[in-house]
Amino acid sequence: MLTKSFEKAFNDENWIFEIKWDGYRAIADLSKNIPLFYSRNGISFLSKFEKISQDFKEQKHTMILDGEIVAYDESGRPNFQLLQQSGDNPNLALVYQVFDILWLNGHSIEEIPLIQRKELLKEALTETERIKYCDHIPEKGIKFFNQMKKMKLEGMIAKKSNSLYIENHRTSDWLKIKFTNTEEAIICGFTEPRGSREGFGALILGKYKNGGLIYSGHTGTGFNKDLLNQLHERLQKLIIKTSPFTIAPKTNMPVTWTKPKLVCEIKYSEITKDGIFRHPVFIAIREDKNPEDVNLKSQKMTTRTPSKNIKTTEKEITLNKHKVKLTHQDKMYFPKDKVTKGEVIEYYQSIASYILPHLKNRPLSLNRFPNGIEKPGFYQKDAGDAIPDWVKTTQVYSESNDKYIDYIYCNDKATLAYLNNLGCIDLNPWNSSLPDLEHPDFLVLDLDPSKKNTFNNVIETALQVNEVLSSIHIKGYCKTSGSTGIHIYIPMGKKYDFDQVKDFAHILMKQVNEKLPQITTLERSLQKRDDKKIYLDYLQNRTGQTLASVYSLRPKEGAAVSMPLEWEELKEGLKPTDFNIHNALDRIKEKGDLFKSVLGKGIDMIKALELLQNND
Repeated sequence: MLTKSFEKAFNDENWIFEIKWDGYRAIADLSKNIPLFYSRNGISFLSKFEKISQDFKEQKHTMILDGEIVAYDESGRPNFQLLQQSGDNPNLALVYQVFDILWLNGHSIEEIPLIQRKELLKEALTETERIKYCDHIPEKGIKFFNQMKKMKLEGMIAKKSNSLYIENHRTSDWLKIKFTNTEEAIICGFTEPRGSREGFGALILGKYKNGGLIYSGHTGTGFNKDLLNQLHERLQKLIIKTSPFTIAPKTNMPVTWTKPKLVCEIKYSEITKDGIFRHPVFIAIREDKNPEDVNLKSQKMTTRTPSKNIKTTEKEITLNKHKVKLTHQDKMYFPKDKVTKGEVIEYYQSIASYILPHLKNRPLSLNRFPNGIEKPGFYQKDAGDAIPDWVKTTQVYSESNDKYIDYIYCNDKATLAYLNNLGCIDLNPWNSSLPDLEHPDFLVLDLDPSKKNTFNNVIETALQVNEVLSSIHIKGYCKTSGSTGIHIYIPMGKKYDFDQVKDFAHILMKQVNEKLPQITTLERSLQKRDDKKIYLDYLQNRTGQTLASVYSLRPKEGAAVSMPLEWEELKEGLKPTDFNIHNALDRIKEKGDLFKSVLGKGIDMIKALELLQNND
């Protein structure tokens, strides 16, 4: 029995709610002397998951079970990638989570209501280390969904309590509600890699519609080095000379076509009305899915329909000899402040000569709000394959993610406009710049208030930071965060690595905490932190950390700008929204770039540490 996608969680006394397991759906047929254990498309799991199969001997009844094979990582969380690599890891924690029973001791029970089937299942199933009964909660779907989200699981399944089991049927009696959109797609080809990347650049994705293959986008993100090579090797065996699509799509890079045999799972932000995945990210190959089952009708379709009071305006401008297409210029990015997308783009163009030196050659984390600040935004690090060829990127290997990330960096007005058009309201650069990303250009002290702190508390703390810095003859440069905090920068001039800079920042923040213990804390954990204290965040000084750039707009009500200040301006009564999209340019022209020296000659950290020691 199959599920339908549903938009949001709900409460209903006639429904029950289960965890949505991120694994392989599997039927265990224990109705005969020799058990069968197989996927939806008939692939046998008996030998692949032998440890689970062994536990079928413990069952006392003849049954046909429905459930999900799940692999758990070290933190006890289901992990589909680990499940795929189960053959390489004999000690992997594997469990068959059984949620339904179709046949018991010679009788089909598919036409008995679900809640009664589950009662029979609970009584009949002998739980072992690797076979577990999948429990449920009745009625309270919203609370359960929020709990699943906290636990970082994939989502939940909602089932009508009285639903019958209808094989191979997608019914509204069983619903899947996920935190992220995921779907299957067929791999139909791959593009050449760019730069130092190995294997391939992007996978060309497709799905069936009326018996023919149609293009549904491409993904170049979500791969680590090993996966790129393994998948590339596998695709080599499927190469064909002509496109498998009914209408061959245009691609940015040369493409090699493949037989449409491999199904992959991707996550994405939405599907356009043309059936194209937006921002698809590769998750895994789905050995348990048939290409023929991946069709347009089964995809969850979401179409973006502009509000009636928004004119859909498009224009093309030329900047730095590049054509930049600007879309939906009248879309409200800040509805309460009546600031449009077009005005955000105009603001950044007007201050380009001031902000670009602070963005130059710095990898960016993209914080995107394509539908304005009141609608959900998302973070994006990997540039993907759909960017114009003139947008500059750099590949950085991420050890924590075990994959290459293609970061965009912004050195000109054209890229600035392109990023704003993507929905980047604020711009978040690294502390270090190319070609040397291991040695930061500056140190950042981030004063991050709790909800019960006033901005005057933050000002008091910033002035204390300045006292500590002045005592060791260091000039710090402060700016509003544009939100609730204050950032203080110290030029480092690429003389020290990230660990050295972070340790120095920690020492400085300890000094500030000793002077203001009543209103500051070094406790990072929100759960342990006093909610009346300002967090002195020195951990912004790590590889890959980003903060909103100086002169950046912030995606908050008020359309505030992260504005540099002279220390004498830091007085009680100052508010972050005093500097916003409407008045920022005039102030910047009047004051010039107060942050220019942040990019200049770095301090002598050893001398500063000696002075600190003498002060003690």
